[in-house]
Amino acid sequence: MNTYELIIKKRNGGELSEREIAYLVDGFVRGDIPDYQMSSFLMATYFMGMTEKETLYLTQEMIKSGDTLDLSAISGIKADKHSTGGVGDKTSLILCPMLAAAGIKVAKMSGRGLGHTGGTIDKLESFPGLTTVIDGERFIRQANEVGFVIAGQTAHLVPADKKLYALRDVTGTVDIMPLIVSSIMSKKLASGADVIVLDVKTGSGAFMKKEEDSFELARQMVALGKNSGRKTVAVVSDMDEPLGFAVGNALEVKEAITVLNGENVGNLRELCLTLGVCTLMEANMAESETEARKILEKGIEDGSALKKLAEFVKAQGGDERAVYDTSLLPSAPLKVDLKSPVSGYVSMLQADGVGRACIALGGGRETKDSKIDLSVGVVLNKKNGDYVNLNEPLATIHASDAERAEEAGKLLLECYKFSETAPERAPFIKGIVR
Repeated sequence: MNTYELIIKKRNGGELSEREIAYLVDGFVRGDIPDYQMSSFLMATYFMGMTEKETLYLTQEMIKSGDTLDLSAISGIKADKHSTGGVGDKTSLILCPMLAAAGIKVAKMSGRGLGHTGGTIDKLESFPGLTTVIDGERFIRQANEVGFVIAGQTAHLVPADKKLYALRDVTGTVDIMPLIVSSIMSKKLASGADVIVLDVKTGSGAFMKKEEDSFELARQMVALGKNSGRKTVAVVSDMDEPLGFAVGNALEVKEAITVLNGENVGNLRELCLTLGVCTLMEANMAESETEARKILEKGIEDGSALKKLAEFVKAQGGDERAVYDTSLLPSAPLKVDLKSPVSGYVSMLQADGVGRACIALGGGRETKDSKIDLSVGVVLNKKNGDYVNLNEPLATIHASDAERAEEAGKLLLECYKFSETAPERAPFIKGIVR
């Protein structure tokens, strides 16, 4: 067996065996297979694709390349959640305490934001003193005692994915469906949860722009999860406009707390309830979706979900007072209203453009080494379908200085389009893939 023959086999549309895929992954991680040969194999895969079996074998070998988490010491059902990324996506900050209040243990590893999408770790660091650097023993103990734990991703978890992605990123082979599936699911499966719930975004602010591609990604990830012996479900949701109204780390934390306090913030609460219902149903903790929803809503109504968030913040070294007094979270010194240039209905609010406006304010990363300002961002006053009068505020910009506010305002205004008649509203939850 040699790499050249496997490149030719894939180029010609052949199906690789488990042993052949193991040879490629192991050889690449060890450095025996050079970048130029793996690049050639990736390009062959780009055009010829992979079968469901090949995707499963690839994922399994990627998991074997590093550490896996043993969650057997955590009592009860363990769940993990993954979002394919978007703008204003703070669902983990709401869903995890909701599930913990319902009796599900959530042991989660998350990443930082890059580009126009935000990262859960950055948002959490808005709590003064909070750390996501947690060792294995503390990770298990906190999951048992609090009900959920969120830690930063370790380099020892699926190192093959990190090395492969770095190569895909510079060879035009990022958007290969089976490799996207393997990249996401290898990390989720290595993290050891019993139930995996996937929030797959679709639209202008999502990785997958087309709805049919998002459903195919959801289908393949669910199939892979099931074939690996895990209960897996995916919710496909809209990301043509930002989720909720707040975009920016501390602002999103404040909005998440608002939802846990019982307020209905746009589609944000509905998405979290839908993801939560799917999790409880997969975990067999409710006999119907109606019962599952009532369990989750009770956690909000009686304050137990908010209390879980405070316990989580304290357990990870943060100031839990900020959960009940959000004035303790970072706050930008300057607030500027973006006035509407016309009267009419908002017919479009482009999510990725709002994310870029947040980056211009210093609230996002252009590179992995970029420093971010946790206090800045945008709070949207008008979204798709809303009527706005001339000079009425479309959004409030939270900035560190007037120059950045002005730049962000220009970018933000380009995200809006207006019409004389109310546009049709597309369904927010596009579907559930089981």
